[in-house]
Amino acid sequence: MSRRLRRLPVLLLPIVLGASLVACGSDSGSDGSDSDSSSGDALHGITITGDVGKAPKVDWNGKLDVSKTDSEVVTKGDGDKIAEGDQVVTHIWIGNGATQKQAYSTYDEGQTQTIPASSDLNPVFKDAVLDQTVGSRVAVTATAADAFGESGNPDMGIGNKDSVLIIVDLIDSTKVLDAPQGKEQPAPSWAPGLTTDGDKVTGLDFSKAPKPNGKLLSAALIEGDGDVVKKGQTITVNYLGQVYKGAKPFDESYSKSPASFAIGAGAVIPGWDKTLVGAKVGSRMILAIPPAEGYGDQGNAQAGIKGTDTLYFVVDILAAS
Repeated sequence: MSRRLRRLPVLLLPIVLGASLVACGSDSGSDGSDSDSSSGDALHGITITGDVGKAPKVDWNGKLDVSKTDSEVVTKGDGDKIAEGDQVVTHIWIGNGATQKQAYSTYDEGQTQTIPASSDLNPVFKDAVLDQTVGSRVAVTATAADAFGESGNPDMGIGNKDSVLIIVDLIDSTKVLDAPQGKEQPAPSWAPGLTTDGDKVTGLDFSKAPKPNGKLLSAALIEGDGDVVKKGQTITVNYLGQVYKGAKPFDESYSKSPASFAIGAGAVIPGWDKTLVGAKVGSRMILAIPPAEGYGDQGNAQAGIKGTDTLYFVVDILAAS
């Protein structure tokens, strides 16, 4: 299940989630300016203009020649400071410093990208997000190898010997709960029991649960006291999934870190889209998902799920934006 919980395009995964890359540390540039343009030392004479939230205009100063990662705040926002664990709504622009051409832009895609603010982010990207303020535009210059790894990013037209300019607009941020927050509710008769360790769910107990009835079912075990989740939002959750009578979970996030993904947009199995839209932030949901609303007749062999298996999930909704 976790492999379907990534909303970021494949093109952006290495630069944002590059924990596995052997990347150099980042040397921060200036600590910010209230100006709407910049051509400071970190940018090697490059000038960036335009309003945050709109596609930037970049005037290159010839070929970008860099040997290390550097960052500079082009426009300093007056919003909240972004802290570890926040869910951050961004626009991202990437240019090839060798060709002085745009390589990628979320503005062209017509949608923002939501990422987790974490010290585990690729060092090239981390300084553009953590401890910055909402409303800011931050620029990063780096080698392609530091940004994407030894192969560069051929899909973006960026070779491994090229340099890159990355512009990150910090549009909004949402605090992520540590655990469900709300009022406990009686468990429905169809639901399995929960095995827990503090706030973490470690498994499901089907010893007293009836056989699945083939219907898509959902209920709040904890009714959250936050906002209602809307279609198209990005939600951050902890979850555990187990097939009916399964001996152990086939996937879970409680022992790792919460997952973020678009909801109601086809990014996850239909049963999640249909049950989590309309739930409240802070809720702990229990779901029973028949094959037709899960992985269909083909199942998911990699996860050990057969085409006849009913899936049960516990989902803690920790944030939505």
